[in-house]
Amino acid sequence: MTFNIPNILTLLRLVLIPFFLVFFYLPWEYAYVTAAGIFMLAAFTDALDGYLARKLNQTTPFGAFLDPVVDKVMVASALVVLVQSYESSIWMTIAAIIMIGREIVISALREWMAEMGKRSSVAVSWIGKFKTAAQMLAITGLIAQMSEEMVNISMVMLYVATALTLWSMLVYLKAAWKDLSAHG
Repeated sequence: MTFNIPNILTLLRLVLIPFFLVFFYLPWEYAYVTAAGIFMLAAFTDALDGYLARKLNQTTPFGAFLDPVVDKVMVASALVVLVQSYESSIWMTIAAIIMIGREIVISALREWMAEMGKRSSVAVSWIGKFKTAAQMLAITGLIAQMSEEMVNISMVMLYVATALTLWSMLVYLKAAWKDLSAHG
């Protein structure tokens, strides 16, 4: 394993997940805001590590493997605690299932396409980047729970992120459809 700045940022994000969870559940007045800050820091390192890996030419097999895994664990952890916290919202539960389900489907699709030597057919698209940005903003606002207005805006952002999630999944599936539907 190579210890370069992008990989260290990915590992930092992994280490931040338990801290996020602990602060979210602490019986403390500022627990949600602190948890939201930790989540926001982790989201920032997600954007920064990829940028630095490309900019500094420090991409590694370890980073290519670990980065998407940590991203998915981070988002899934946040969605699970939010579903539990906002237990009365069926729509949040549906959004979380769609988002987590999409990540599983696209991860499996990318792995399968890589086995066929066609991983570039399902490379990250601009829709995926917008989806991630909307998702991170929505989740951060929902974690912070600073005001009813913030929660309402964050819920709208969550629904936007859910729509982008479905759209991006369809784009990836369309790109791979020829291979998926081939008779062999």
